[in-house]
Amino acid sequence: MRAATEIAKNAAAGEVSAGAVTRPGSVEATVAGLRDALGEEWPPLIYRGRILSTRTRSHKVPAASRNAAVEVQHTLLGIELKVGRRRVSCPDLATARYLSVFARAGVTEVAVPYDITRISRLADELESAWQRLLLLADHETRGRAETFRARVRAAALKEVRREIEEAGAGTAVPVFNQNTRQRPERI
Repeated sequence: MRAATEIAKNAAAGEVSAGAVTRPGSVEATVAGLRDALGEEWPPLIYRGRILSTRTRSHKVPAASRNAAVEVQHTLLGIELKVGRRRVSCPDLATARYLSVFARAGVTEVAVPYDITRISRLADELESAWQRLLLLADHETRGRAETFRARVRAAALKEVRREIEEAGAGTAVPVFNQNTRQRPERI
């Protein structure tokens, strides 16, 4: 009797019980669970907290078509980010890795830290957070229909894209301190 009331409460809360395992019943509830499970490792939180809080410049990323491959390529001309059929030249590998995370998310304009020494560490954090998100989505939808799994991944991707675009890409040129005068002004 007690188990039946718990199942009824979970069903009313939008969760479906599969034996002893309780799992979310809707795509939105699953995505909210993914966001809660990742906590500070949610990619938009990393973007807002660790990237936009510093001096940045705006950078355009080619729009990825549906299921377009995102690759970092080493060519004779340097490092390139290939999104579908379009290629973007990147100054170094860290910047290409950094931009590839946002290209996979479908973001078309993103803030890049002006301090190039920070890009590699941020690229590592974003790639790790992205892989955790995908692995956790697969884990949470284990045993469900393939269509439900695809909808959860698409909804998580859409939520990440929406939050990053909502945060903005910063200015095209970073703001510099214009006070470069070294001598005191005469009175």
